[in-house]
Amino acid sequence: TFGRSGAASVVLNVGGARYSLSRELLKDFPLRRVSRLHGCRSERDVLEVCDDYDRERNEYFFDRHSEAFGFILLYVRGHGKLRFAPRMCELSFYNEMIYWGLEGAHFEYCCQRRLDDRMSDTYTFYSADEPGVLGRDEARPGGAEAAPSRRWLERMRRTFEEPTSSLAAQILASVSVVFVIVSMVVLCASTLPDWRNAAADNRSLDDRSRYSAGPGREPSGIIEAICIGWFTAECIVRFIVSKNKCEFVKRPLNIIDLLAITPYYISVLMTVFTGENSQLQRAGVTLRVLRMMRIFWVIKLARHFIGLQTLGLTLKRCYREMVMLLVFICVAMAIFSALSQLLEHGLDLETSNKDFTSIPAACWWVIISMTTVGYGDMYPITVPGRILGGVCVVSGIVLLALPITFIYHSFVQCYHELKFRSARYSRSLSTEFLN
Repeated sequence: TFGRSGAASVVLNVGGARYSLSRELLKDFPLRRVSRLHGCRSERDVLEVCDDYDRERNEYFFDRHSEAFGFILLYVRGHGKLRFAPRMCELSFYNEMIYWGLEGAHFEYCCQRRLDDRMSDTYTFYSADEPGVLGRDEARPGGAEAAPSRRWLERMRRTFEEPTSSLAAQILASVSVVFVIVSMVVLCASTLPDWRNAAADNRSLDDRSRYSAGPGREPSGIIEAICIGWFTAECIVRFIVSKNKCEFVKRPLNIIDLLAITPYYISVLMTVFTGENSQLQRAGVTLRVLRMMRIFWVIKLARHFIGLQTLGLTLKRCYREMVMLLVFICVAMAIFSALSQLLEHGLDLETSNKDFTSIPAACWWVIISMTTVGYGDMYPITVPGRILGGVCVVSGIVLLALPITFIYHSFVQCYHELKFRSARYSRSLSTEFLN
């Protein structure tokens, strides 16, 4: 073993707290990092385990949290159960455990749950392109020559991906929002009867449908083509400057962009290949569906508004709670729909309620009752059915409220994290503006 010859014990200095251990105890010590000291044969091996070493005093230095090590040492010596150190972050204490060679399974059940909740609530945005990455690239051989091009691509990527990263990014985001709003206004206006009648007056009698005309022939078509051109150019540039092309294609917002842009080009190709004749009339339903898919452009606003980003991140994190909520509703719907169909239609066929002729029909009444919507289009008429309806409403309120607490806390956490991220880029924007 590396160390001062003849020494019967070693000293561990952890954050200023000194512990003396015999060499025999060091060999079989429960903490893996400490026991590795017994197998060290050189100073290099020692410095891979600890931070510093004093050969004269045979003392090993560890720049770690002394109080956390004290709690861990008491646990491995069998003097208690492993719990969090007071006034210490759960994640920091868990990091100390990992460093010394313990795992989360060594915790007591209450502390294990506390750690799981803390880790599930904490979602830090780690950015691989933090300031300083380019500097490390420039230090590599040949990095100085390639640094300007990488810096330019990085600025372009941030301009298109982070609306608050620079003044140019904010201007670009504002223009994109304007195009989305204009496109949505045109889409909504094109469904108005007066709009369609005015457009039909400019066509022949054989081409009366608003949706059977090729894009670009009317003012609305020209506006649509301009918006599509902007979205297409934006998507292509973002794809070119992205670091990982496969990851870019897999992102949900980029998939939505593709779904919003593709129908326009499909409708153009259908117009070109079928012509403005009866064949296109038969394809009118398909064109209507494709054009209505432009509504996905509204989701593009999630790139520029923190509220929509918070909603998406909350749904991503709370998918288990959402599934649990759907299971609650489906189970209750199956039970109440079967009972309501039996009470309203199955017991007395002569005075049966015609709205509850089947269980699937009763499911509609159950879902609007559990959500306390109550359209009034169907309702129970028998006394047992009305009692069941009251139980159904109360059950719906309780079942819907159970997972809401988890979803609410996750929403607040996501909102604060995205606000922090936005503030970080805002600080860089202020620095750029001042410079």
